[in-house]
Amino acid sequence: MRGSKADLPVALEVEQGTIRVIEWGGLNVELGAFHQEVDPGPFFKGLPDDRCQCPHWGYVLKGQLRYQFADREEVYSAGDLYYAAPGHTPVIGDNTEYIEFSPMEAYQHTMEVVGRNMAAMMGQQE
Repeated sequence: MRGSKADLPVALEVEQGTIRVIEWGGLNVELGAFHQEVDPGPFFKGLPDDRCQCPHWGYVLKGQLRYQFADREEVYSAGDLYYAAPGHTPVIGDNTEYIEFSPMEAYQHTMEVVGRNMAAMMGQQE
């Protein structure tokens, strides 16, 4: 299976950047590009410990990702391969691009909660 950036549909486009996602072979593939730092931590409220419970395997193309766990923080920079275990909240740095792979079922469960939280927060802003 092969795909280019243009082949991946945009799932989220905000002022700070863009996330593109596609399902391939039972995995969610996410390509993120952000020009401003983003802390999506509040979107995980309602999951156990208010943290993402989906594991991720990825590669930082440019910039830096920080994954905050209850007992530590892991920092991944351009050129790093990583595994982020369940129980984290991410912070996406300025001028960061990454590709990430996640099991589809865990990703979908997480995104249901994230979607509800995003909708509620957007409703409060209106």
